[in-house]
Amino acid sequence: MLVIRVGGGAELDYPALCDDIAAVSARGIDIVLVHGGSHETNRIATALGTPPRFVTSASGHVSRYTDQTAMDSFLMVYAGKINKRIVELLQQRGINAFGCSGLDGQILRAERKATLRIVENGKQLLLRDDRTGTIDGVNSTLLNTLCAAGVLPVIAPIACSHQGDALNVDGDRAAAQIAVALKAETLLLLSSVPGLLSAFPDESTLIRSIPRSDINAYMDVAQGRMKKKVMGAAEALTGGVATVIMADARISNPIKQALDGNGTTIA
Repeated sequence: MLVIRVGGGAELDYPALCDDIAAVSARGIDIVLVHGGSHETNRIATALGTPPRFVTSASGHVSRYTDQTAMDSFLMVYAGKINKRIVELLQQRGINAFGCSGLDGQILRAERKATLRIVENGKQLLLRDDRTGTIDGVNSTLLNTLCAAGVLPVIAPIACSHQGDALNVDGDRAAAQIAVALKAETLLLLSSVPGLLSAFPDESTLIRSIPRSDINAYMDVAQGRMKKKVMGAAEALTGGVATVIMADARISNPIKQALDGNGTTIA
């Protein structure tokens, strides 16, 4: 079992990714794909007059503020346009893909954050209408049933709260929890960088290998969005996933190259 998380940057080549998924799937390897869509969501939300708002938590993490208006954009773009475009690309390549969000069938269950403490203009504020959550359950039965039927799940990282609300959840950590629940051998985190860099954004400073026992020590090395990837990697490894690879989604054959060692391998 291979769980793949692909980001949503403007530079990503989804047709090349789907070519590679088809090649790997033809070898009899079950795949679950978790996708992003931040760039396209930002573009469409801005065009509709509701540009995204990003906030910094008290712990220093930058995240998207997801009120009801932002969630509407997520449902429209993540679970709609991008999800179905990826499914279309896979169907064109002979892969029977099933597109959904984590909300569907409660594939991803999450606890809604009651409040979000942020820092703005040097002051701490509490946001109470944020629709984000922390994943606390995965419907592995449904995902295993789809895979057993020869269907490849394509999942947008929107979860279902315990009250039935749609919640925005981090895609990297969602993929990590899915990998743990499905007892995947490998979690592949693909994005717009070649892996974890010791001196971001200098891509020549790629860290090629990290012992699994040292992963938490690299939280201070990770910059920006890579912090969430390192957190997801640590959660996956703790949950029993054998190998996590952070690699480049902008290149040809991104999956094959990652599995061949072109990225940051944590094992």
